[in-house]
Amino acid sequence: MKKVVSFLITLYVSVPVILYVFPSIVSHVIFAHLLRFPFFVDLSRPEHVLNHTCNFYLNTDKGVSVGVWHTLPASQWEQSARRSPEWYQETLGDGSPVIIYLHGNVGSRAMNHRVQLVKILSAAGFHVLALDYRGFGDSIGEPSEAGLTSDALYLYNWVKTHSRGSVVCMWGQSLGSGVATNAAVKLQEQGSAVDAVILEGPYTRIGEVVDNHRLTQMYKFLPGFDSLLQNIMERINIVFPNDDNLKTLISPLLILHAEDDNVVPYHMGQKLYQIALQAREKSNTNAQVEMMSYDANLGYSHSHIYLDPSLPDVVRKFLQNLKK
Repeated sequence: MKKVVSFLITLYVSVPVILYVFPSIVSHVIFAHLLRFPFFVDLSRPEHVLNHTCNFYLNTDKGVSVGVWHTLPASQWEQSARRSPEWYQETLGDGSPVIIYLHGNVGSRAMNHRVQLVKILSAAGFHVLALDYRGFGDSIGEPSEAGLTSDALYLYNWVKTHSRGSVVCMWGQSLGSGVATNAAVKLQEQGSAVDAVILEGPYTRIGEVVDNHRLTQMYKFLPGFDSLLQNIMERINIVFPNDDNLKTLISPLLILHAEDDNVVPYHMGQKLYQIALQAREKSNTNAQVEMMSYDANLGYSHSHIYLDPSLPDVVRKFLQNLKK
């Protein structure tokens, strides 16, 4: 028994040392891209999980290829049978809003909660382009904050080129919220503000999510652990600063957050909402800032806001207000 206890104590104490020596472990935990859920799904054939959907690939950088699913709005369903990727590309200019879906960590664009959301948005009349960043799913490359942001930027510009003036919205869920705001701010700096941004279950910055994780909490009482964690985060260069990004973002913003979110605390979404409101007041702009909160009794937690029956109307109203 003493040997077992001694082993467990040694293991416990050794974890911070291992993380300090190999900080890349933390980046792998943050992205969790090697957990390629769901297994045994051919991402090149989306029809196995999603109707009216075309798969294609974009070379977003040297040596980087990312997989994308383009799911059509309901108005195009009847005409979509046996159509070519070129035909799908042409439909982007049909006037329907286009949503670029930037998912969270773990798994691919085929995970069930992502597929269910895409189905709902498609039925509501939106084009949806679901991206697997470099290193995720069947996409080639190694993930990094700069890399994920670059992939989103490339897809946004590609969509803008083909959408002939249609509204293009970035939807970032969880980890993807940081990708969305990073990309939106960069586009804004280039003189081209994103039409709209939707953040689902967003965090203030990724380091605060790591700090809040239950495994991290096990080590919080160790002297110097907070400084060690900060040092590791700086070395792996992963920030995703939603809080700073929303201080300058001028695009219309909708935040969706469940009070019982067990991954990203609800108070982070509230804080981002207040930051965005204050930024609008200081800049004296009238771009809309909205937040939809979901009662804990609904049980939507971190990944099931798509279960809200009013979600299509919420999104539709938000995007329709852009035209006013």
